[in-house]
Amino acid sequence: MLDTTTDDLLKRVRRVEIKTRARAAGIFAGEYHSAFKGRGMSFAEVREYRVGDDVRDIDHNVTARLGDPYVKVYEEERSLTVMLVVDVSGSTDFGTTEGSVRLLLAELAATLAFSAGRTGDKVGLLLYAKGAPLYLPPGKGRSHTLRIIRSLLQYTPEERGTDLSAALEMLMRLQRKRSVVFVLSDFVGELSYADALRRLARRHDVAAIRVYDGRTAQLPDVGLMRVCDAETGRSMMLDTSHSGVRAAYEGWWQQHAAELDDLMKRSGVDYVAVRNGDDYVRALMRLFARRS
Repeated sequence: MLDTTTDDLLKRVRRVEIKTRARAAGIFAGEYHSAFKGRGMSFAEVREYRVGDDVRDIDHNVTARLGDPYVKVYEEERSLTVMLVVDVSGSTDFGTTEGSVRLLLAELAATLAFSAGRTGDKVGLLLYAKGAPLYLPPGKGRSHTLRIIRSLLQYTPEERGTDLSAALEMLMRLQRKRSVVFVLSDFVGELSYADALRRLARRHDVAAIRVYDGRTAQLPDVGLMRVCDAETGRSMMLDTSHSGVRAAYEGWWQQHAAELDDLMKRSGVDYVAVRNGDDYVRALMRLFARRS
């Protein structure tokens, strides 16, 4: 759970609501709508046949009744189901001057929920760490979106580890209908979820958003420093004044980022990274623009 008490939880929910709803309304006006188009067609009306119309669309009942050929006109269905799969493992509690990664994940998820809600889409939530995830079935309306925000801010997982693969497997069992799936995580650790992600992307329209703190990308030169794995509890001392130590860490970070980027491309998953403290709206706009 984020650093919050029961007394101020509602205030935090309200602050996140005001901030993210305003961004969804003012900035994403048409971007979300054009980036995630509905699947399938629904009947709209009938009109007189025109040269070039597909004869298979002729409405024979109306044609027989009126004596002239009429065709059925269809329009794209706009209603979608959007699933937010959000990482709440121990590593997301890390943050420096701009607050925790988990808070930024919560704001991103809330912004996406409001964006989807403005176009009439259903939104569901799956919060995961290690152990049983929290699942909120897709729904509509402000009260449902506020429930999503409260869960994002309040939920405490049973364990601090990460098991994205199990979360994606659970989602595939629960969500049979093709949906838009946003996976929001720091994506720290091994890519053991690669197979599950590829299978999810074959069934659903998947986008991934990686959120990280700048301090995790590069070690500061501060001498001896104890570092601790927030998910396993293991710790070790590092001499950050040694340039070789800093270079090795930075090399590991860049390699992991490159492997993650390659996995997303091979899986057909739209992907964007957001650093804590940067304007995440711009990152979302880049993600939407690629799909328009």
